[in-house]
Amino acid sequence: MFAATEGRTESSPGRPSGRGGKFYRRAGERRGMRDVCIVGGGVSGLAASIFTARAGLDTFVISEGPRPSSSRTQSGDDGGESILARNASLENYPGFPDGVDARQYLRLVREQAQNAGATFELGRVARAEPVAESDLEQGFVLETEGGDPLEARRVIAASWPDSDYLEPLDVGRVQRGSKHFVSVDDGGRTAVNGVYAAGRIAGEPHQAIVAAGHGAKVGLAVIHDSDVSFYHDWVTPEGYFTGRGREVPPGCEEIDEEERKRRDERARETILEAFAEPLDEEPTMHPSVADSSDE
Repeated sequence: MFAATEGRTESSPGRPSGRGGKFYRRAGERRGMRDVCIVGGGVSGLAASIFTARAGLDTFVISEGPRPSSSRTQSGDDGGESILARNASLENYPGFPDGVDARQYLRLVREQAQNAGATFELGRVARAEPVAESDLEQGFVLETEGGDPLEARRVIAASWPDSDYLEPLDVGRVQRGSKHFVSVDDGGRTAVNGVYAAGRIAGEPHQAIVAAGHGAKVGLAVIHDSDVSFYHDWVTPEGYFTGRGREVPPGCEEIDEEERKRRDERARETILEAFAEPLDEEPTMHPSVADSSDE
């Protein structure tokens, strides 16, 4: 496990200014209680992390590294590997008329989460349990394989297809064939207060756009269940609220025309840089196919 920090410190919440750097953390460092730990760095987990981090919650994402059949290396700037990396071409995600390289899309979403302030670690959660059985408000302890335990007030499971680590919490896992899903309400809340599930593991359709939307919805549920003042995550033109004699609501931001143009220029530069050259990564083959080819 590894760490790299750049731009802003891990402990400072909220939105960093400008394009962010990397927010990784080494195993062995002392860990404090996080506001939210997201298990799984795929589309749903990343979407949830963007919303919780932008709302000022101390957000930590842990996910397993690439499989041996992947063309990506575990030491890279990746934050784990999503099942979407198996996709040859992502062609049904709104905003990309001719499709997009799934791995490049994932890189951009990770960068967005990092810019928002989320921290990342490669690893696998083996077990999750309450800090105190009698008081779930004290949070949860997540035991990791080969690393130090994590502590978080709230946990989002977004780790399809792995949910075995949730067994001690009795969140309501349902078996369908060889897979286990987690029962949730409309906001992704499980039967255990403070534990949520997002994306495919929560029974959502196996599509990237659905996973992103559900992850965002679960992230918002976490925000509303916390003590953070929040209205909407909106960036509006100057005067949108104040021009009507209203204060800017929590979670919202008004920006003037100069700042709008600056952000637009930065956004265009980011996209142009990302797609200037083809990404030198191949789709990850399905594990069963990759394993059979090694025999």
